[in-house]
Amino acid sequence: MTKLLYGLFFGAAALFTSAVPAQEPNYDEAAAGTYVLPDPLTASDGSAVTTPDDWFAKRRPELLELFGREMYGVMPGVDRSRLAFETLRTDPVAFDGKATFKEMRVYFDAPNPAPKLDLLICIPNGAEKPVPAFLVLNFQGNHTTCSDPWISISDNTEAIHTRGVDGRERRGHKKDRYPFEMIVDRGYALATGFYEDIDPDFDDQRRNGVHPLFAPFERDVPEESRAATITAWAWGLSRALDGLETIPEIDASRVTVVGHSRLGKTTLWAGANDPRFAAVVSNDSGCGGAALTRRNFGETIESINRAFPHWFCPKYKTYVGRVGELPFDQHELIALIAPRPVYVASASEDLWADPTGEFLSAYNADPVYRLLGTEGIGEAAPDPPEADAPVGAVVRYHRRTGKHDLTEYDWAQYLDFADRYLQR
Repeated sequence: MTKLLYGLFFGAAALFTSAVPAQEPNYDEAAAGTYVLPDPLTASDGSAVTTPDDWFAKRRPELLELFGREMYGVMPGVDRSRLAFETLRTDPVAFDGKATFKEMRVYFDAPNPAPKLDLLICIPNGAEKPVPAFLVLNFQGNHTTCSDPWISISDNTEAIHTRGVDGRERRGHKKDRYPFEMIVDRGYALATGFYEDIDPDFDDQRRNGVHPLFAPFERDVPEESRAATITAWAWGLSRALDGLETIPEIDASRVTVVGHSRLGKTTLWAGANDPRFAAVVSNDSGCGGAALTRRNFGETIESINRAFPHWFCPKYKTYVGRVGELPFDQHELIALIAPRPVYVASASEDLWADPTGEFLSAYNADPVYRLLGTEGIGEAAPDPPEADAPVGAVVRYHRRTGKHDLTEYDWAQYLDFADRYLQR
C-alpha cells in the first residue's frame, strides 16, 4: 500500500528481565529507526483483502484474534443472567436545572454486591430525547470529576488509597478533564465510572476485580493469552454500555467511548471488540494504544511491560527485543474499528507517548476505511499536522499544544466530531 511507511527498527531491546537495565528512551526523530508496517489488507496466508466481505469474514476476525492472543489477552464472554442495573439516586436540577444527574450501579455478578461499577450519568434536560452520549472512565472516583456536593464519594477507598489519593478530600480534583456543563450544553449526556471499580491497577496476578468472573470463558485459552487488565477494563466499558441501554433518555446506539492515557489504550481495544460503540476516542494513549510499536521513540514495548506487567498478557512480553516479529501493529487496531468514526489525539509535550507514532497509526489505518466506503483520514498529508490543527474525516487526529492531559480543547474537538457523525 502506498501509505505504508518503511524503515528498520533501531537497535535490539535487552531481554525482558529485572536484572537487565532498562533502555534510555529515544526522543530523537532521526533515531526513531526505519521499519516495515504489516499491511492490514494482506491476510496471514498472503492473500489480498479486496472487498468488504473479505475484511469482515476473514481479515478482521484474524486480526482481532491476534491482538487478543498475542497482546491484550482474549476478550472473555459475559453471563448476562448475572448482570443487573440499579439506579441509586437522581438529581433533576443539576447545573441550575440544565441537567439531571443519575447514579447507576452495574452489578457484574448479581446477586453478589461485588464486583460492581458505579456510574455517574449527566443528561441534558432541554435536549430532544433520547440523546447521544459520551462514556469515559476516570482515574480517582466519580466525585473527583465534578465539584457538585450531591455526587457520592466512591466507596472503593481501598483502590483509591492504593493509588495514593485521599478520596474524601479530592472532590472536583479532576473536574477540568470532565466538562459536564460544556457537554450537556451541546446536547450530549456524559457517563463516567471509576476504572478501578472494574479491576485494580496493579499486578495482582488476576485475582481481584472482574477477573474471577472470566474463568468459565477461559478454560480453553492458554494461560499466556488470558485477559489482562486492559482487557478487563474494556470488558467493563461494554458492561457500562449495557447499563446505558436501560436508560430511556439515552440513545445507546450513539455512544462515543473516550479514554485518556492507559484508558485511551482501553477504549481502542473496547471499540475493536464491541461494535455497539458508535465512535471511539483515544486521547494520549501512546505505546500499547495508538502509537506504532515498531517506532523506537518514547515509551517502548520493553519499558511498558517493565512498568505495567499486568496491562498486557504474558505472551506480549515475549516480543521484547523482537518487536519486528509482531504479527500486527497499532494501525491495525484502529482499522478494527472501521468503518466507525475514530479520533486519535496527542499532546505536543507528551513525547513519551510518541505523537508522531500516534498520527502514523491513524494515517495507516486509512486503507481499511477506504475499502469500507468511508472518507478515512480524508486529504491529510503523510506528515503529522502542526499543533492545534486537526486533520482527517472519519479518522481524525490532532496534536494539542501542551502536556499529557485531557483538556477542554480536546473535548471541543470531540464534540465537533460527534456533531458531524452522530447527530441525527
